[in-house]
Amino acid sequence: MTLGSKIAWDDTVLPFQLDASDMRGRVARLDGVLDGILKQHDYPLVVEALVAEMALLTALIGQTMSLRWKLSLQVQSNGPVRMIATDYYAPEKEGEAARIRAYASFDPDRLTQGAPFDQVGKGYFAIMIDQGSGTQPYQGITPLTEGSIAKCAEAYFAQSEQLPTRFELSFGKSSEPGSPEHWRAGGIMLQHMPKASPFAASGEGTGALLTAEDLVQGEEAEQWNRVNILLATVEDLELIGPSVSPSELLIRLFHEEQPRVYDAQAVRFGCTCSEERVRQSLSIYSAKDIGTMTTDDGRVTADCQFCGAHYDLDPASVGFEATEE
Repeated sequence: MTLGSKIAWDDTVLPFQLDASDMRGRVARLDGVLDGILKQHDYPLVVEALVAEMALLTALIGQTMSLRWKLSLQVQSNGPVRMIATDYYAPEKEGEAARIRAYASFDPDRLTQGAPFDQVGKGYFAIMIDQGSGTQPYQGITPLTEGSIAKCAEAYFAQSEQLPTRFELSFGKSSEPGSPEHWRAGGIMLQHMPKASPFAASGEGTGALLTAEDLVQGEEAEQWNRVNILLATVEDLELIGPSVSPSELLIRLFHEEQPRVYDAQAVRFGCTCSEERVRQSLSIYSAKDIGTMTTDDGRVTADCQFCGAHYDLDPASVGFEATEE
């Protein structure tokens, strides 16, 4: 693959379906998006890896949904990494890029030398969908499972959405010749749309979290197992690139499943914070309340956890009793 085609596929999500097995999926490649997210912070390596994984999952999941506004993923835990939060903003117009932002909250003194997911304790994985004004926000939650954030997302789709789902992800620091070291990620999301879950229909089960295998039976189970065996053969360099394009990767993995691709969706790092939004969030407070929020210098300040933007405001200009513009 040429340098030009590599750049063309960076920071994109390619939708596809497998006609022979009635499945759909996404292939994502992230490069500049991760740089935009991570350069806003000075995270330890293990925290950067968790944020990179969450951002990649967000790109894959966000593109599967007919969103008009925002998808959010969140991990809350009692471990050293207390929270990871990501937002996916759907394109405002046809042909525009989607936007992703992310941040993590953690206790530096509690981080260990273990793997990135070892820094996450007990807690939950959540997906939140906000379709904008006039709609009811949706939130789905599932307990954190062992292994990776991707495994938590698979458990969420099995438990909350009754959708057999599989993720195959790769992410890490790239050191391509002639380029500075930087984070790069690639992954595949695969979903089988079942007619109905046998457990959901009968009300039976063990009480444990459902898995993708619990949701398929008969011919659907054979298809699911066959395609997952093929997906398991993928190599890290094939997922991340840059030598194999997403469309070429689908042919390598699933040529007998009759892959069909659709228009790719570009994604970019983007934050929605602004001074206007800060002022709006403070508009519910009285002048007395605003007075308790001022710094020693007599200012009201706010910092965006996603992009690091700093806002410094005159207290007389905020709140519903503001006396200055």
